[in-house]
Amino acid sequence: MQPPHWKKWLSYLFELHVESAPSSYNPHLYVSLKKGRYQLSTANAVYSFEDLYTNFLYAFQRLPLDSLPGRDVLVLGLGLGSVPLILERRFGREYRYTAVELDENVIYLANRYGLDELESPVTTICADAFAFMLQNEERYDMICMDIFLDDVVPSQFETPEFLTALRDSLNPGGLLLYNRLAAQDDDLKKAHVFFEGPFRAAFPEGSYMDVQGNWILLNREG
Repeated sequence: MQPPHWKKWLSYLFELHVESAPSSYNPHLYVSLKKGRYQLSTANAVYSFEDLYTNFLYAFQRLPLDSLPGRDVLVLGLGLGSVPLILERRFGREYRYTAVELDENVIYLANRYGLDELESPVTTICADAFAFMLQNEERYDMICMDIFLDDVVPSQFETPEFLTALRDSLNPGGLLLYNRLAAQDDDLKKAHVFFEGPFRAAFPEGSYMDVQGNWILLNREG
């Protein structure tokens, strides 16, 4: 859904509230218009910001996307669809997306304020991503892991079982991007411990990118 032009212009001066859709998972879930883009937020975190969702934007700018073995992309944590929006708008990529999202209200908002702008095919699955990955038998060329409850990565997504499932769901030569908070000292310490411990155990050649307040962990050298 495109906003009226006057609202777009006004949103460059101040943030405009558009719609709230609180859920049991996200009690403060809302969409606003900021800098001409729809932004999905909770009380303490930004879940999605169209092509200005800079965590993934900066990572994609630095990654050899041409080296991917194919066009199948798995997105864990939908937001408003920033990952496919960035790849399509900024990089002109024609991928096929599978998006797994637990919160029905997030899916509702994504369909209303993001996914309708895409030409790329997106299959949306309302499911717990942990259970989905442990049962998954498909293989993907890129996996973007972007799951938070407010500003916390739920602990099951840090377990060896989940990381092994991510590894086993990549095609040879495939790419994993795992988003972590790293803005505050405590977040940075937790990201470092996770990267050097469970993540490197699953991905011995793993690396990370500092993307201004977050780390994007990779299954290989970036």
